[in-house]
Amino acid sequence: MTETLLRAPIAGWLSTLDEVDDPVFAGRLMGDGFAIDPIVGELRAPADATVSHVADSAHAVTLRLVDGAELLLHVGLETVALRGAGFRTAVAPGQAVRAGDLLIAFDLDTVGRAAKDLVTPVVAPDTSVGVRVDRPGRMVAAGEPVAWIEAASSTDTTAHVGEAAQRRITVTALQGLHARPAARIVALLKPLAAEVELVRGDRRADARSTVALLTLGAGAGDVLEAHARGTDATAALDALERFAAERFGDPATAEPPTATSQGQGGGVCASPGLAVGRTLRLQLADVEVAEAGQGIAEETAELDKALRAVGAAQGSDTTGIAEAHRAILDDPALRNDAQGEIAQGASAGAAWRSALSRAAAALEGTGDPRLRERVADLHDLERQVLLALTGQTPTVPVLPPGTILIAEDLLPSQFLQLDRAALAGICTAAGGPTAHVAILAAAAGVPMIVAAGRGMLDVADGSTAILDADAARLLVDPDAAALAQAHDRIATRQTARAADLQAAETSARTADGVRIQVFANLGSVADAEAAMRAGAEGCGLLRTEFLFLDRETAPDEAEQRALYERIATALGDRPLIVRTLDIGGDKPVPYLPFADEENPALGQRGVRLSLARPDLLDAQLRAIVAGVPAARCRIMLPMVVEVAELLAVRARLDAITAELGRGVVELGVMIETPAAALLADQLAEHADFLSVGTNDLTQYALAADRGNAAVSAMVDALHPAVLRLIGMAADGARRHGRWLGVCGGLASDPRAAALLIGLGVTELSAVPAAVPAVKAAVRRTTLAQARGLAERALAARSAGEVRTLIDEAKA
Repeated sequence: MTETLLRAPIAGWLSTLDEVDDPVFAGRLMGDGFAIDPIVGELRAPADATVSHVADSAHAVTLRLVDGAELLLHVGLETVALRGAGFRTAVAPGQAVRAGDLLIAFDLDTVGRAAKDLVTPVVAPDTSVGVRVDRPGRMVAAGEPVAWIEAASSTDTTAHVGEAAQRRITVTALQGLHARPAARIVALLKPLAAEVELVRGDRRADARSTVALLTLGAGAGDVLEAHARGTDATAALDALERFAAERFGDPATAEPPTATSQGQGGGVCASPGLAVGRTLRLQLADVEVAEAGQGIAEETAELDKALRAVGAAQGSDTTGIAEAHRAILDDPALRNDAQGEIAQGASAGAAWRSALSRAAAALEGTGDPRLRERVADLHDLERQVLLALTGQTPTVPVLPPGTILIAEDLLPSQFLQLDRAALAGICTAAGGPTAHVAILAAAAGVPMIVAAGRGMLDVADGSTAILDADAARLLVDPDAAALAQAHDRIATRQTARAADLQAAETSARTADGVRIQVFANLGSVADAEAAMRAGAEGCGLLRTEFLFLDRETAPDEAEQRALYERIATALGDRPLIVRTLDIGGDKPVPYLPFADEENPALGQRGVRLSLARPDLLDAQLRAIVAGVPAARCRIMLPMVVEVAELLAVRARLDAITAELGRGVVELGVMIETPAAALLADQLAEHADFLSVGTNDLTQYALAADRGNAAVSAMVDALHPAVLRLIGMAADGARRHGRWLGVCGGLASDPRAAALLIGLGVTELSAVPAAVPAVKAAVRRTTLAQARGLAERALAARSAGEVRTLIDEAKA
């Protein structure tokens, strides 16, 4: 084991990656490391090194340290979108630097206003490398020692013939084995040595190759033969089988839209919405590359450099697209194919293009329409790597305001480069509704139609058009009446959204004046800031477990306190309800040894774990009490089933507040077990408030595991049994003058607001984006209407019947 000292590359607040509000960095998908929230605009070398790569947008730089380890320094989050604005590079690839040398200078104000966050991650992309951070949760000066990078000695990890295993694996991902589940399978097997192959019919695939897995064309319900050989063959298949039971990490539940339009411009709705504008066809020139190479070593190095650069530039998102793209770039089958071409004398560019063309042909050959949509990702990454190899800057079309973009197909990277403010809608001749660009368009709220046919490419630039993605049609040169109707519909929608957002700044009251508090569920400082912009009146649930996951040791009191302070500051003078650690056998952490549990959801989790580990409980209570002003601080206990648990924590909390000299802190309980709902009157006698967690309450009440694909559709919080438990909790709370809130998923559904109010709920805590619409829903009902709806819902026979009652009430 060799260690290299890393000095702070920038002055600011030192933290672990867990505090970075980005799943790619926080989840260590790019490697281990640390982060600094900067107070100056100068990024310096943390050690002696050679510059490997500087991002075109100047926001990131990759260094190769003296010991050979690589280090990525990334200024801010989502700063690639600034395209270099506010940044200036001081180094170039190949340049040697000493610790403390300036790498990037940037304007704190310019970047801070435009970026998602200024926090600067420093990560080692090599997964065999670890980073040991020295005392995170403190201010550091540039050049101050902050971490050690630990490069493990090389060991032989080749699979040994001897142990062989075989298993039948059912594809449980609801959209089949598409790019994101395939990428996650590759990541799952990365720490293991065994060779794993998946077989579907006459097709075979190396399970360590994303592209190879895609060529299986495996859909939901298909049964695959899994073969493994090596020292940990059984362990590899055990892990794969468990992952299959979790739908390969794929949360998708909806079927793709189908074509619904007739007439001019029929296609498929990929992202709903309505737009009026003028058409512009996207046309991009091919990237020219040399066919012949300059030698195997040189071309291999160039290709590796380009692949690293493109991988680093993928950024992050909540859709898993960046993750899937990085998996393709790291795909050993593609690299080997390209390397074979280089060995035959091809240039890096020609070799990469050839390898990607063959992979695309293989996906096309499956005949599976969803897999054929992944061909666009291969073309996208082909183009990105070729641009990196040739040093060319991607061509970004200039969009006039109100552009309806027409293209044969659109690549994800092209979409991300478009001026979103000028883009009204998109219509592509090819593509599909589950293509990654469609997911991006939906996330951005851009109406999009795909598979509209090649006739769309004949539409003249500058034509007036109505893009009605809901009806999946593009109407070119519409008459005056159609235009007027479209403008009216757009205006009505915009007015409703704007009204909801504007009114969100005021308190929520029913039409007859009953006060309902609308809070937000939070998991980070960024969530708190978004909640404030959306008009939330406070935090109804701060999930603290994200601080404890994906790390080797528990966060200490200082680290926890610092984060709670930052979130409390972001909320201003509003209340902050902090849920104590909700973790258990289904979320293993290395520093909390759990015995094997046949039913983790019924095991030592939530408050049970906290009481079993008083050291963790006391540290968390101290951090909360010290970090959040007492007048705004509320603490909430998860998975409570009886009064004794509440009283035990109350005793610890009282002792800690007295020791720290703080005022009284309110203590509440979550109603997420049937036991807690049934005993709500007893709990309310000692608790300051009650809050319903509808997600867990539903799965426990209906005996249906929400993570089990076979029964997850049954987990519906509108089931009358769940509603009756909520009603019992409200009765128990009311008996002792306590308030009852709902912080589970049902509170984020505006359609359910009136029903919950009718059941006796007086506080709703939703995801930040849903706050304006939930407040608007509160204002549309009266208490009498809400109670009448609740009475009918409690007498219903199914969740479907309840939904019908809600729809009828709205009408």
